[in-house]
Amino acid sequence: MNDISLPLLPEQVKIVEVGPRDGLQNEVTPISAQDKIALIEKLSTAGVSYIESGSFVSPKWVPQMATSTEVFQKLNRKAGVTYAALTPNMRGFEGAIAVNADEVAIFGAASESFSQKNINCSIEQSIARFAPIMDAARNAKIKVRGYVSCVLGCPYEGDIAPEQVAKVAEQLYQMGCYEISLGDTIGVGTPANVTKMIQAVSARVPTSKLAVHFHDTYGQALTNIYAALQMGIKVVDSAIAGLGGCPYAKGASGNVATEDVVYMLNGLGINTAIDFERLLEAGWFISEKLGKTPISKVSNAYLAKKCS
Repeated sequence: MNDISLPLLPEQVKIVEVGPRDGLQNEVTPISAQDKIALIEKLSTAGVSYIESGSFVSPKWVPQMATSTEVFQKLNRKAGVTYAALTPNMRGFEGAIAVNADEVAIFGAASESFSQKNINCSIEQSIARFAPIMDAARNAKIKVRGYVSCVLGCPYEGDIAPEQVAKVAEQLYQMGCYEISLGDTIGVGTPANVTKMIQAVSARVPTSKLAVHFHDTYGQALTNIYAALQMGIKVVDSAIAGLGGCPYAKGASGNVATEDVVYMLNGLGINTAIDFERLLEAGWFISEKLGKTPISKVSNAYLAKKCS
């Protein structure tokens, strides 16, 4: 019998853990700063090298992130780990700098409707607002990561043209974002349109500067990640325990679970430098604090086996 030949895939993939920020901000159950810190430290102990640890936004709009200052101030930071923060405006950037965040992130949308309904301005206006942050970051020698949301679909206007995604990604890259994370905010993507979207974006932004951020609303996140890997993507965003629902689809899962992603990557022989057993423990820890089972299928399977 002949060996099955797999498509050319990267030897190593970097996991960007977004659970403590993008995941928890969509969870209804309040989580204390102490428990967030414990989660972040468990993730770093598991070998996760990049952790989005908080967001400097108005507590009025995102109550779960109200403790971000305390989290950054009291973290026991591990050498070699990047502790990043989302900073949507200058006030947020200044808050992140004040607590020595290692990196910051800004975000734009590939959908005009999404931009207008969420931040009351056009895509162009939203990106222009980031110019002072980029200037300040350069002066402070702080790296900036860029997010593009709604890259495969919008809850208001449906399908999004790949060229529109490419345009926004290029603008963020030219502004100085060292990496652009392409986000399927509502999880409607499939491998075919993922491939087309990445082809369009990589014609304007080097593939080595791109990451993917898939939500699992329609159960397509892992297959979409696999399609992205085949396109040369080497950075994947994910959330421990599948934290965070999708605000546009009631009861639907949000971020793809880090455990599921790492399990798949391990099976493909792709190195992540993550201790899988400790990763599972981090997911079980935060799930217990939230009073729910993990979204991760892999985590639940291991938990069942552990309890049997």
